[in-house]
Amino acid sequence: MMKINLALDWTPNINHIGFFVAQNQGFFKEYDLDVNLISPSEDNYALTPAKKVELGKADLALCPTESLISYRTKENSFPLLGIAAIFQEDLSAIAVRKDSHINSPKDLDGKVYASYEAKYEDAIVKEMVKNDGGKGDLKISYPEKLGIWDRLIEGNADSTWIFMNWEGVVAEKMKYEFNYFKMSDHDIPYSYSPVISGSREKIDLEPDLYAKFLQASKKGFLWSKEKPQEAITILKNHLTENEADIDLMKCLNYSAPHLGDDDSWGKMDLDSVQTFLDWLRSKGLEKQAFKSSDLIRVDLV
Repeated sequence: MMKINLALDWTPNINHIGFFVAQNQGFFKEYDLDVNLISPSEDNYALTPAKKVELGKADLALCPTESLISYRTKENSFPLLGIAAIFQEDLSAIAVRKDSHINSPKDLDGKVYASYEAKYEDAIVKEMVKNDGGKGDLKISYPEKLGIWDRLIEGNADSTWIFMNWEGVVAEKMKYEFNYFKMSDHDIPYSYSPVISGSREKIDLEPDLYAKFLQASKKGFLWSKEKPQEAITILKNHLTENEADIDLMKCLNYSAPHLGDDDSWGKMDLDSVQTFLDWLRSKGLEKQAFKSSDLIRVDLV
């Protein structure tokens, strides 16, 4: 059996359900794969998933499209290559508490944005504010990643970037109400997240191995749609204690329509990615010109 280490982007959550199902149901084994799922809690988020791939500590990582760009443009360039997307569209949004009286992105001027310190992140949010008629004059804070959501709840930050199918579901149970601003509603052609990525050199050497991983993963995600209660039970065993009361069925119901089907799961549209790359350059957020085919391989899924 071939060993594959996949570095998750966050502690286990609904975005990862297909991997845990594939592991539990033996789908990886069907393809002669021994897959190890690495939670970032193992090193307290010291290394990003993409960094683990670069250092050889993981074979694959979950990351946003932006990481594919930033690893090519850093001083010691690394050929990080995207091979599949979990969702067919962006399920993220900027979240604010309704009692903050922030009713649209332009109201974020002068307010605190809690950032994950990802490349392009702060600038993208500022562009959203500008597109809504604001100045893009945000006050950026960089809390510990695991404390960002709490800072928003406690009023120590006015906004942050969330996944609607996870924190958005958590928010529905809270005493606070939230407003959400999606990138696509404010002329930001944001791309895929999370993306399954790895080293171009390794993928080019063993494309069949990575294709098998994607096929087994696809089975896991689509099985989750067909047997949601069983899938939720599997995922629940991997959640942290403070996430035990999350409404996983609601999370999965939100996620499932965006997973695609047997023909479309994992596929990324090169034109869509190119639109995002061109937008970054047009806004002066990235100087280098890339073709989407430089960053993404579409023939493995």
